[in-house]
Amino acid sequence: MTKPASLKRQVSSGGVIYRKAAEDAEVVLVSVRGGKYWCLPKGLIDKGETPEVTAVREVREESGLSGRIVDRLGEITYWYYIKGENTKCRKTVHFYLMEYVSGSTSEHDFEVDDASWFPIGTALEKISFKGDRSILEKAKAKLQEITRDERTLP
Repeated sequence: MTKPASLKRQVSSGGVIYRKAAEDAEVVLVSVRGGKYWCLPKGLIDKGETPEVTAVREVREESGLSGRIVDRLGEITYWYYIKGENTKCRKTVHFYLMEYVSGSTSEHDFEVDDASWFPIGTALEKISFKGDRSILEKAKAKLQEITRDERTLP
């Protein structure tokens, strides 16, 4: 008889890091699972960390880039199965919009296969997961607000 799967909860945090470009903002996506999927950088919140601290740390580790949080983008929640543990996991991920400060995508860590800058429109087409896409759409709207506000400053 098969034992029923146990349940687990995880809370992670991540970010949409951006830089201004000539035409449109560029954002970073990371590829995982042998380059098969493109997603936003994110990871588990360590004990004693706030979601904001985790977001900055995970973006730095997975993309090689340091950023400054500009705004909160919201959160996504999804379920996945951990086969080796026979566990169903409910994961909530908090996301933040971050302005690029320094670093290079070539400095990403071993947890991801690649990290690359994309124009935000291209990133929306390339991103693999629905939840990440919804966060990226929120980031695009916030970046349009920021750009509009900068144009109206004296």
